[in-house]
Amino acid sequence: MTRKFFVGGNWKMNGDKKSLGELIQTMNGAKVDPNVEVVCGAPSIYLDFVRSKLDPKFGVAAQNCYKVPKGAFTGEISPAMIKDCGVNWVILGHSERRHVFGESDELIGQKTAHALENGLGVIACIGEKLDEREGGITEKVVFAQTKVIADNVKDWSKVVLAYEPVWAIGTGKTASPQSVLCWVAHRFFSSGSVTGGTCKELASQKDVDGFLVGGASLKPEFIDIINAKA
Repeated sequence: MTRKFFVGGNWKMNGDKKSLGELIQTMNGAKVDPNVEVVCGAPSIYLDFVRSKLDPKFGVAAQNCYKVPKGAFTGEISPAMIKDCGVNWVILGHSERRHVFGESDELIGQKTAHALENGLGVIACIGEKLDEREGGITEKVVFAQTKVIADNVKDWSKVVLAYEPVWAIGTGKTASPQSVLCWVAHRFFSSGSVTGGTCKELASQKDVDGFLVGGASLKPEFIDIINAKA
């Protein structure tokens, strides 16, 4: 089965109704490659707003969810709640969830299983920190992260695997495709610093079939990234 090129935008904890509304207006009015699947990861409080305003040709993702349907878990949201907003994707295992909020590989695997069981598509993130890379344990770290996710996946058509080298996020450094393609088992290569300036070269690589974009997804250049394959 031929997969569409996939571009995810992770808006993180950024934006308000005014700025996100302007971004949505830009996206809705832009000419984008119809052969690209686009999914925007919105802050949870704006999921309803974004899904109601963004053209249906663009998908929307939550940036996190919990491993159970409901209960006394203050501050968490469930896959059922996400779907109730008309949203069909969730980002799980992002490095900021792992390293800022202390989420373990085991928890991310449990979240992945529950999200998939409830019909969400999962953008599952893996990647090593700088000290792990310099210590020569990239393979060990990424294998462990990937195995826990893979053990909880029955249907890979619902999963996008995003390699995000933590040392490249927000630094302007971009991991070369050659340095990471050996880790990507299924859908796509994600660089920590994909921009309008780097996207065409990265998209031209043989085994690269998508991006997960951070800061640049909040800017008009996100359209250039979506169209990088065109």
